[in-house]
Amino acid sequence: MNPIRVGLLGIGTVGGGTFTVLRRNAEEITRRAGRPIEISIVADRDRDRAASVTGGTCQLTDDAFSVVTDPRVEIVVELIGGTTVAKELVLQAIAHGKHVVTANKALLATHGTEIFARAREHGVIVAFEAAVAGGIPIIKAVREGLAANRIQWIAGIINGTTNFILSEMRDKGLDFDSTLRAAQSLGYAEANPNADIDGVDAGHKITILAALAFGIPVQFHKAHIEGIRNLNPVDIRYAEQLGYRVKLLGITKRVVVNGAPGIELRIHPTLIPASRLIANVEGAMNAVMVQGDAVGTTLYYGKGAGAEPTASAVIADLVEVTRLQSADPQNRVPYLAFQPDALSDLPIVDMAEIETGYYLRLTVADRPGVLADVTRILADQEISINAMIQRQPSEGESQTDIILLTHLTKEKYIDAALTRIKQLPAVHGGVIRLRWEELR
Repeated sequence: MNPIRVGLLGIGTVGGGTFTVLRRNAEEITRRAGRPIEISIVADRDRDRAASVTGGTCQLTDDAFSVVTDPRVEIVVELIGGTTVAKELVLQAIAHGKHVVTANKALLATHGTEIFARAREHGVIVAFEAAVAGGIPIIKAVREGLAANRIQWIAGIINGTTNFILSEMRDKGLDFDSTLRAAQSLGYAEANPNADIDGVDAGHKITILAALAFGIPVQFHKAHIEGIRNLNPVDIRYAEQLGYRVKLLGITKRVVVNGAPGIELRIHPTLIPASRLIANVEGAMNAVMVQGDAVGTTLYYGKGAGAEPTASAVIADLVEVTRLQSADPQNRVPYLAFQPDALSDLPIVDMAEIETGYYLRLTVADRPGVLADVTRILADQEISINAMIQRQPSEGESQTDIILLTHLTKEKYIDAALTRIKQLPAVHGGVIRLRWEELR
């Protein structure tokens, strides 16, 4: 049987891994797909790099647009990233009747609704397993494996760079800047790490997972995003004393707020009980927890980035597209798990209305009555305290740290309380606030 012809856009880390794994495991992949899958043309601005990876076994070009319009190409694999040129290329490929495989989470989180609509119009497939959590098949798990479930929530460590940094800060007690430099020297962080450390990358991924879990359009612009740039190792140590570990989590939940249903969509540093499996995911690894009403809580763990782990997901999509390309488009699995005419208009809940627990660290004057003033303000907002640490000041010190762990409360109530607490004369500087989640 003739091979299916693939046009590869970008042969950097993931593109090179895709080419290598596809060639190395060609026989096994053919047995799974039912016909050979062949990368027949590669587009990359670095022709020397492309030639080095491919070894002269396929056509090379520096014109990506010539690939998406080439009548011989049946599947386009987009691995160049970004949301401008990549969007034009994907839409042109779709318009020319080509199936698309992409690892571009930023593109799908911001323009996915438009891209999926165009793909439906032209009867082609857009596959994107590699866009979330690298080699972990979380897209297929949520979209197909858990199709019987009403999914309640998803919480995930979905950025390996930040998880590596937090693991190192906890293990070695280093500050954020030192740990980031170490991550960059080891190749775990980019030269420009902003998308990772500021939570944007994880935000793209949890946006896609929320759409799959709840059948809503992708709405990255409504996500609440906080990164780890300002985390202090002292808070990681205090969290440990309270029995928690700090992770950057993407969280999306089905909730009812003021009697109306809605969806939480947030990314922020989060305290997790140290006894939870996900709290013990260390280094650059990823993990995603999904709770469904029938299956309960499930956990998916593995490498969330890297050449071959991500290539594993890209090639899985190539196999799926090869199997399904001749299938009736009406009988394919919908892109966002739910039928296009059955998508929900559930709103994304404003962060002020979200209910969670809080870790608070205050530096205060070491004198009587300070703790009473703080707890009185919290009580005025009906916020109760779950646990507390008060650091014993050293001899001669005039101030100390108070660490409070609250019970569940709404963000707007904690904000109101903190506004008053910061005004107390005995409170020096700001108040450090982190959220905690039980994740049962």
